[in-house]
Amino acid sequence: MSVIVLFLAVIAIIAGWWLSQQRLMAKPWLDVGSIGETPAWGGSSVPAAKVGLGVFLAVAGCLFALLVSAYFMRIDIATTSGATTTGTVLRTMPVPGLLWLNTAVLVVSSVALQCAQIAARHGQRDAVRDGLLLGGVSALVFLAGQLLVWRQLVDAGYFAASNPGNAFFYLFTGVHGLHVTGGIVALGKTFGKVRSGVAIERLRLSVWLCTAYWHFLLLVWLVIFAVLTGWADDFIVICRTLVI
Repeated sequence: MSVIVLFLAVIAIIAGWWLSQQRLMAKPWLDVGSIGETPAWGGSSVPAAKVGLGVFLAVAGCLFALLVSAYFMRIDIATTSGATTTGTVLRTMPVPGLLWLNTAVLVVSSVALQCAQIAARHGQRDAVRDGLLLGGVSALVFLAGQLLVWRQLVDAGYFAASNPGNAFFYLFTGVHGLHVTGGIVALGKTFGKVRSGVAIERLRLSVWLCTAYWHFLLLVWLVIFAVLTGWADDFIVICRTLVI
């Protein structure tokens, strides 16, 4: 539960900051002006697409936070029951070395999109095209690598139904892979606009959205990777201490 509490606290802070920019406490009926004159509205100038992406990322982040929380709750249940030592019932599946390479590929994809965003800001169409292309190809390589990891584990006899730890591994990587697939679709549409000759000024928002989403995917994957390798255990203990 500490994971969810901390995540919701961060979301609440971000939401509170955004709402503070909307002049919710303003009293337009008290503004001085000529009769019939519409008071100036100083609300947020953030595009609706960015707000929509922010809401989607908040929902997706809550989903992953719930999955991680369920994982550690399962560890607690196993520990409390005395069936085994802390977490070993969930960690019978080895972490394939290929996951390290897949992580590096996803980092390359995120960096490529960041370069594309910078290029879009400076009006460099060719650099934007190359960044989007490299980011998309890297994402496809990442998905192929994840499927190869699944194939290796299944061939080694690590099935999802045979152990709770196996099930969580496939669940984490599968849900994250679905989000990557959705990002590739959006990335492909933006790349198509670049190739069709759409003005670079009209593409800046689309490139920004893809980049922000990709950074989110990378962050989520690093958290998942830390959980699967056991690196997150000490952090969770600290979080529980702070919450309790």
